[in-house]
Amino acid sequence: MTATEAAAALEEAELQRHMDRDREDLADDERGPAELAEWARIVQLLATTGGVYDPEADAVVQDELAAEAEARAAAEAEDLDLQMEMERQEQLHAGGLPERAHMLAVLEEAGLLGHGPGTGPKVRSCCTSPRTSGRSTT
Repeated sequence: MTATEAAAALEEAELQRHMDRDREDLADDERGPAELAEWARIVQLLATTGGVYDPEADAVVQDELAAEAEARAAAEAEDLDLQMEMERQEQLHAGGLPERAHMLAVLEEAGLLGHGPGTGPKVRSCCTSPRTSGRSTT
């Protein structure tokens, strides 16, 4: 695309925006102003470089494509994580081991479950101590 073609496209976008200004259904449409801004940017780019517009060489376009690819990759990774979690849940339930029993087994393996009264970690109350427990030592 040459500078002349880009300028003509900008004029066409400005005319379309002018014709659409009274349409209520387009009042919140951001595409019109965005299209105008993009054509103006391309016209400015071609005015300074004096060449032919090539989207492959346009840093802004390439940055947008890279951001879209990154967002797609993040969404795919999130989908994969969700799928793996669903498969894990299915395996737990298919084996007859409900989630709570699985969690109890994991806690037991980690040594975080007590086996009865007095087997858990000793927690000292802030209000009692061996000296002031109210018991007589004689």
